[in-house]
Parts: sequence; C-alpha cells; structure tokens
Amino acid sequence: MKILVVGGFLGSGKTSTIIRLGKEFSDAGQKVAVIVNEIGEVGIDGDVISKYGLDMTELTSGCICCSLKVNMKTTLAILKKDYSPDIILIEPTGIAFPHIIRNEISLMDLKDTTIQPLVTLIDGSRFKQLMKEAKNFAMRQIIDAEILGVNKIDLIDEIRIPIIQASVQQLNPTAKVILLSASKEDEHWFDFVRLAMGDVPGHEGIHESQVARGESAIRDDVVAPKEEGEEELNSIEASGISSYATEYRLEGQVSSDLARETAKEIMETIKSKVVELSPEFVGHIKLFIESDSNTIKTNLTGFDQDITMEVIDNVAGDVPRLKVLSAVSSIDREKLVNIVNGTISGILGANSIAFSNSKPHNHDHDHGDTRPINLVNNN
Repeated sequence: MKILVVGGFLGSGKTSTIIRLGKEFSDAGQKVAVIVNEIGEVGIDGDVISKYGLDMTELTSGCICCSLKVNMKTTLAILKKDYSPDIILIEPTGIAFPHIIRNEISLMDLKDTTIQPLVTLIDGSRFKQLMKEAKNFAMRQIIDAEILGVNKIDLIDEIRIPIIQASVQQLNPTAKVILLSASKEDEHWFDFVRLAMGDVPGHEGIHESQVARGESAIRDDVVAPKEEGEEELNSIEASGISSYATEYRLEGQVSSDLARETAKEIMETIKSKVVELSPEFVGHIKLFIESDSNTIKTNLTGFDQDITMEVIDNVAGDVPRLKVLSAVSSIDREKLVNIVNGTISGILGANSIAFSNSKPHNHDHDHGDTRPINLVNNN
C-alpha cells in the first residue's frame, strides 16, 4: 500500500490533482482511497471526490496535524482492514502543515506500507500575492516539502514561469521542483506522477516520462525532526486565515439554470463584500449547490482571480444542499460569518428558493477531539 500526502495552501489545486490521480490509478486497476480534511465540520471536497466515484473518508472537525492524529490512525486502520487499498491519497486542509501529518504516519510503523515523498502544490498564478498575504505560513509549507509542484502554469504568462520556478527552488533547494497543470495531459503531469508515486502496477508504461527510474524515492526514508513545540502548533492560527463553513438544506428541487445563476450571484456578492474589508485577500471560497440534475461547484482563490464554475453529475438520492467554505486572509472572522450568512440567505430568498440553515458551524480547534469517522464506500 502506498500513501501520498498532497498539501498546499488554500486554492492550490489539491482536490483537482487528487481526483485526477485517483481516477488515473483506478482506471489502471488499482484500488484507491482518499482521505480529505477540511476546515470545520462541513465538507465540500469530500462530496466532490465521492461524486467522481472514489472511496473517501472525510475528516472535518479540525486540522489533522494537531487534533486528529488518533482519528488518522484509526482511519488508516479501517481502510486497510475493510477496503485493502493499493493507494491512499491524503488531502490536508490548505492551512495545515502537511509534513507533520506525513511524519505522524511514518511513526505509525504500518506494515507493507510505503510513504511517498511529501508533495506541496503552489498556485503559480497567485505566488506573488501569496508571498505577500501569507508569507510565513506558505514558506513553511514550501520548505518542508520534498516535491514542489508549481501548479496552474496554464494561467501564468510564459515569461514569468522560470522566475517563479527559480524563486520556489531558492526557498527549498533540496526539493524537486516541477511545473504542473492538473487540467492538462502533458509531460509535466507524467513527470509529476512518476516522481510522486514511482512505478505502480498497471500504470507503468502508459506514459513516457522524462523522470529517471528511482528518482521518486526522494528522501522517502527521512522523517524530519520535530521542532520544539511542534505538537502544540496551531496551524490555523499561524496561517492568519479566518474561516467559516456552513450548510443549507434546500426544500424541493432547484433547476440547473437557477442553481447556476444563484451560485454565481452568491459568489460575486461575497467576493465584493470581502474585497471591501480585505482588498488584496488570498484564501479559498468554495460553494457547492445541488440542482435537480447536477451539482454546481464554484471556486474563488483571491481578490484578483475569476470565479470558476464546475458542473458534476449528481449521485442518485442526493438531498439538495448548498454548502460553502470560506477561508480568507486579513479579515475578522465574525465579519466573514456575517457576510456569508447574510449573502446566502438574502439571495436564496430573493430567488424563491426555500431553505433551512442545517449546520451553522464554528471551527473548534480542540486537541482532544476524537469524534467518530464517517467512512463512505461507494462500491
């Protein structure tokens, strides 16, 4: 069994990368499981990954690296016993320190298990702004990585790509830096897969790679020493990010067109209100709304970024919901909560969509949290 941790700051493309990795290895005959950790108790990425047909366990009560070590161990034990996956892909929240998660798994001494090199994805299109708004936190994620994927290169001016690549390499001279676009099938993607996963039965030979065989074992047997006070480190507080997640149940069916219009209107309104308070914010605002025929997922990763929209087929029996996860720099949390709740309730009402606010949650970063795990098996 191989375990790969794919970390990176909010909006760096972790979910898209994990979905693609999972689908690719599943198509090659491998059994793939995904562990997703999100801020708060309302998960969005876990729902999206499940809709793509990947088995997933969703940990949503906090940050794995400080409050869910016991649950992570239990989760891995359950997956190994009941599902026997060949590959486990782990997506930490974007405001976690992924190396702590990887090191904790290493210390579990799991039999017949290989822990792959630690991956940190960087949104190359936001690199400059990220270094301005969340420099210390983002640098920690970069410095701790073994593979650094400069992601979304299709969104960067070609002249800037080597400058960003050199800057990232300078921050972590020992890591392998690779350019990447999870939306494109090219040599960059094939090199990334080989570096991160090595040879996987059923997958080798599918693509030609420029990466030398054996290079995927970068520092694979190394567990970085814990720094003083690391176990008590609250990564969410260290990030300087305010976060809020909530869920609404929608009464009755909502047409696909209305869902699209509503999602767009909510996201545009939230963006404009957040920009008023934090003009150069970075972070991630994700909204997920289920219509009568599909699921609309929207994303926003910064003040200067466009809102993107993705349409995913629904799974039969889905209860119509609207979920939102907001994580934004340089803004008071209470104000963020008011913006999100006020915007959603106002626009749903204006669009004559009946709803109930089923899960208004706070992010409680409690080190003693060991609430049960929900294992979703889509077989």
